[in-house]
Amino acid sequence: MKRLSFVLFCLALAACKEEVAQDVTPVALSPDAVGHYCQMTLLEHDGPKAQAHLAGLPGAPLFFSQVRDVVAYLRMPEQSHEVVAVWVNDMGAAGASWDSPGAQNWIDAQDALFVVGADVVGGMGAPELVPFSDPAAAQDFASANGGAVMTLDEIPDAAVLAPVDLVHDTDDSAFQDRLRALSDKMGD
Repeated sequence: MKRLSFVLFCLALAACKEEVAQDVTPVALSPDAVGHYCQMTLLEHDGPKAQAHLAGLPGAPLFFSQVRDVVAYLRMPEQSHEVVAVWVNDMGAAGASWDSPGAQNWIDAQDALFVVGADVVGGMGAPELVPFSDPAAAQDFASANGGAVMTLDEIPDAAVLAPVDLVHDTDDSAFQDRLRALSDKMGD
């Protein structure tokens, strides 16, 4: 009987345990922030960045070198953890520029407006989704650079999941020359 009472006591105690909310406050960019996909330091790349906070992993968000990449991540079914928050650089914030998008000017991706299809590329050389908190700033950017202003849910899958041709120069003769030279050197 004592054993049953102890088990019931433990179950009651466990039921009373309060859930502690996970801190999903955005983390400032630093030299330690590396891109989830590329494993490169984010500060070395132009354009807006993103971070995703995963359930059960407090204080250790996944960083993304491009906003496009975090949206692709959200749409892929292979995630190991629930995404509980996504933050993106507000490119309309004071001091934000393409070369230096800011270390602490994060906005919730659900609240952001994105310029999709603009004539700009992000930190990894792919077309970029450019986030803004201010609708007028987003529209001004779209007017100057092309593209359309959309919410996160309106962004078409093709804008983030379709293959991207990163080759801007079709003349690969220099690459072929280097490859031949390397091959000749290894043959000696």
